[in-house]
Amino acid sequence: MTNSEIKATLSFSDGSPSLEMPIYKGTVGPDVIDIRKLYATTGMFTYDPGFMSTAACNSSITYIDGDKGELLYRGYPIEQLAVNGGDFLETCYLLLNGELPNAVEKEKFVATVTNHTMVHEQMQFFFRGFRRDAHPMSVLVGTVGALASFYHDSLDINDPHHREVSAIRLIAKMPTLVAMAYKYSIGQPFVYPRNDLSYSANFMHMMFSTPCAPYKTNEVLVRALDRILILHADHEQNASTSTVRLAGSSGANPFACIAAGIACLWGPAHGGANEAALSMLEEIGSVDHIPEFIRQVKDKNSGVKLMGFGHRVYKNYDPRAKLMRETCYEVLQELGLQDDPLFKLAMALEKIALEDEYFVSRKLYPNVDFYSGIVQRALGIPTSLFTGIFALARTVGWIAQWKEMISDPEQKIGRPRQLFVGSQTRDVQPIEKR
Repeated sequence: MTNSEIKATLSFSDGSPSLEMPIYKGTVGPDVIDIRKLYATTGMFTYDPGFMSTAACNSSITYIDGDKGELLYRGYPIEQLAVNGGDFLETCYLLLNGELPNAVEKEKFVATVTNHTMVHEQMQFFFRGFRRDAHPMSVLVGTVGALASFYHDSLDINDPHHREVSAIRLIAKMPTLVAMAYKYSIGQPFVYPRNDLSYSANFMHMMFSTPCAPYKTNEVLVRALDRILILHADHEQNASTSTVRLAGSSGANPFACIAAGIACLWGPAHGGANEAALSMLEEIGSVDHIPEFIRQVKDKNSGVKLMGFGHRVYKNYDPRAKLMRETCYEVLQELGLQDDPLFKLAMALEKIALEDEYFVSRKLYPNVDFYSGIVQRALGIPTSLFTGIFALARTVGWIAQWKEMISDPEQKIGRPRQLFVGSQTRDVQPIEKR
């Protein structure tokens, strides 16, 4: 960031001295006003619930322009990365290192990740402590946090080598843990990773193969999963990423920080959106029921919501949605599911919503979650694991953001302040006088 010659001046109507504050310019996007000296100078805080107008850090990883419907990873448009940027591990390398790898760099990176995909054999005992019907996200919060108990040789966050080893371990082992959570929930034996398969193909192998029926990889489906992972790899300072950064600001180890991110992602307002969109389609049931559903959505008193449309950041079309829509068609065509009733229902709902002035005027366009749930369902991934796939994809973004934060000389422990509206100081009375 660069310091602008223009300053911001804060004036007070009560006659208090005005305050001049620096303005910083980023590469792209809104300028920011540096308010760090506000409290020391004026004794006042800012008030910004939800941090709608607050830049909590400077970052060079991901940029979103919600008005334009633009998403950049390290400057590269998501559309180009998803189509021309190679596989998911190339995107991982980009987010971690700032540049796309050349052939030699990719080969080395892939080999390093591949050689860390196994988890400690004792991890299986952690799974036995969970009920079989435990939600996969609760299992992932516990098992990812527990990794620190097994890999304490890389927990010194001030050591760049330790940070690098932890990053690789998390990216490599997350697919194994997600697959183990699924296998445990259905009572099947855990499947070990295979070093001869790609990242996404290996995950599908661990998910769907059994000792009596090896999984045959389908390149169309592998590419579809790869695209899901690329599109969800990072998304600027969202709730879970901010959680990872806040946890990391205390000096917590990376496994604990990622576990915190998973816990935040579990929230239905964040990572559960694709699950909610699919549940909505199942509740609608058929194309014939769409008009009544649309009527209820428009009725503010009905409590019915249109899930998978609109986005807090994107005020235009979600750039990831178009790509996921293409993938949705490819997967259903490959599996012979183009006449799937749920898909036909989704397309009919999409058409009506895009033509209805009520939704168009509010810019409620389909987002990535609307399509990703349909794709994952077609891949054979159960609805309860959708958010687990999201966590698998977002792990690299969390790690990249965590590493960037640790290396930032301006970073301090996160400590938001508050507007206190409780009781003033008062004395404790004896019980007989209360």
